[in-house]
Amino acid sequence: MRARKLFTMLIVGALLTGNTACTSRDDSRIVVTTNILGNVVNEIVGDDAEVSVLMKPNADPHSFAISAREAHTMQTADLVVYNGLGLEEGVLRHVEAAKAEGVHTVEVGARIDSMEYQAGDAAGLPDPHFWTDPARVVTAVRLLADEIIEHVDGVDARTVRERADAYATKVGELDADLARRFAAIPPERRVLVTNHHVFGYLADRYDFKVIGAIIPSGTTLASPSSSDLASLVTAIRAHQVPAIFVDTSQPARLAEVLVSEAGIRVKVIALYSESLSDADGGAPTYLEMMRFNTEAIIGGLSG
Repeated sequence: MRARKLFTMLIVGALLTGNTACTSRDDSRIVVTTNILGNVVNEIVGDDAEVSVLMKPNADPHSFAISAREAHTMQTADLVVYNGLGLEEGVLRHVEAAKAEGVHTVEVGARIDSMEYQAGDAAGLPDPHFWTDPARVVTAVRLLADEIIEHVDGVDARTVRERADAYATKVGELDADLARRFAAIPPERRVLVTNHHVFGYLADRYDFKVIGAIIPSGTTLASPSSSDLASLVTAIRAHQVPAIFVDTSQPARLAEVLVSEAGIRVKVIALYSESLSDADGGAPTYLEMMRFNTEAIIGGLSG
């Protein structure tokens, strides 16, 4: 199967360059589906291998698509890293195609003690949004270091381990800082309403209560019913929720219309919950994303 992959690379390389001479890869290649995991992998790998991240900044992981060239890149990689648990709905078939070509793949979400959705139409299904819990990201860092060392040719195992340990320490420090900051919010105000169910892991880690979501689903591709929205408004009033948190990759209009038509006084606050920003945005790395969201959540619930 490995020989088949290399043969495919030679043929496609010749077609792309317009000649029939043999071509070969100069670098080991890792393909990562989401930009959050892409940042984590880059922290671990450094310059030891080429890392291609498919999901663009500020994109929606549930709906982003890839080009034919990017699909081919997946099928000729040393390692494909994906979140899994159903998150990358538009890309999972390409992951399966890469597997069929003999590429080793790692579904990170399936190997970090995943939780299940507790409410909405996805109740009982695995929740893929594990990165909102830094402790699980530490587990993912260790896992990815092992996978990279085993399956990516040419990397220096000791260097990869050192980078992974250093980054895991930073994520652990982040976890401790978030726990301290969130603990300052009174328990009765530690409630969350989001545009869809994305913060189950964060709620479990830092003792929040998820009151509901505008889209009562684990995916942004679903739609709320009028009864769903009515139930949410009732919950918001009952718990005196001060803010609704929406994702920067999704329009805030649905939340704004809900607030306006229901006549409730609730702030609508944008978070980087599912995607990093570009370099000039508020969340260009995973660590910065979590800190940005922490400040926004604290500000939204304390005001």
